[in-house]
Amino acid sequence: MSQELRKAGANWVDGDRFFDRESELKSLIERVQDGTHTLLTAQRRMGKTSLVRELLRRLDNAEEYETIFVDLERAETASDAIAELAVQAQSVQTAGHRIRDVFANALQNLTRRVEEISIHDMRIKLRAGIDEGNWQHRGDQVLAALAANDKPVVLAMDELPILVNRLLKGYEYQITPKRRQATDRFLSWLRQNGQEQRGIVLIVSGSIGLEPILQQAGLSAQINIFSPFELRPWSCETAVECLGALAHTYELDLPRKACFEMCRRLRCCVPHHVQQFFDLLHGYLSSQDRNRVQMDDVERVYTRDLLGVRGQIDLEHYEGRLKMMLGREDYPIALEILTETAVNGGLLTNAALSQYRDLVDSTDERERLSLPSLLHILQHDGYLEVYDEGFRFVSGLVEDWWRARHGKHFLPLAQR
Repeated sequence: MSQELRKAGANWVDGDRFFDRESELKSLIERVQDGTHTLLTAQRRMGKTSLVRELLRRLDNAEEYETIFVDLERAETASDAIAELAVQAQSVQTAGHRIRDVFANALQNLTRRVEEISIHDMRIKLRAGIDEGNWQHRGDQVLAALAANDKPVVLAMDELPILVNRLLKGYEYQITPKRRQATDRFLSWLRQNGQEQRGIVLIVSGSIGLEPILQQAGLSAQINIFSPFELRPWSCETAVECLGALAHTYELDLPRKACFEMCRRLRCCVPHHVQQFFDLLHGYLSSQDRNRVQMDDVERVYTRDLLGVRGQIDLEHYEGRLKMMLGREDYPIALEILTETAVNGGLLTNAALSQYRDLVDSTDERERLSLPSLLHILQHDGYLEVYDEGFRFVSGLVEDWWRARHGKHFLPLAQR
């Protein structure tokens, strides 16, 4: 009988709602035990945050480590990052007392005990005591307190790449010498502490790739303390097992043939897309007051729901994150390349690549990425993969969505 599994929605999951990834968890636990700093890489919606959260939960339960999860998506400066780190580090018992001593002046005007302060109030007070002139010193104090904790500390920094991208490019997505210097300073600080503070193991993840961002600015060496760990898509067999568990929980009669058809449509079994497909299928069947899935239902839900309005917000994440990484000069070329691929049956031929290379090389934009660098980013972040002496979309779902969104009035380069 299939295991019971509840829907995850768009949120991260752990515990009973966490499915599969046992081999990845085992590998990450071994890395933690070895003291290896890890850079978790994967394309969108692969479950990086869920994997890290589940890892921290299991480490907490084993009571051999203390863990901290720091979300840096909203951080705009290095000072913001240190403040967020200091807030979350309050949960570490021994180190938390030391950190409160470090920020005693910032906290002294609060009328309530520290234990009763809301996270929001704590963040505001700590942020007020950190500025451009002292963030490195404050950060050193926080990490030194964590390193001196009674137990080793596993520090997970989610969306660090977004913060780095923001430091490097601002909201105009333009690299400047001043921004590059500020980014270099922050990463040098993190690198130095990662090397010196032996009581801390770092795990970094994010919804955009860190390595391609730093490659654009010539700062790749600043992350050489991290060992990359790639989180791959589910196999079709694992996805079918997940669909079976969900169907069992929600009393849906889902034939294996229909499960395999769902996988064929997706092509790349991104965990979130598998579960989103089931959620939409389940919702449609419920509206029809049926519980038996037919093959026509799979087709209907894929084309009208997953590729329709209900699926737009989730898939627009792919476009938005790419625009964030590339900026206004390089994003239009990436948009053209991906749309060219989508309208040509999902394939980007070498002939088309040659034409785009000529187009990129003929522009006057000095800061524009070379075509090989652009293709590297599209591969690294899971948009394209090498296929038949060219490239194709990794995900059938993203390919179909991209074609529907951008391909209607697009004229392939060869026909212009």
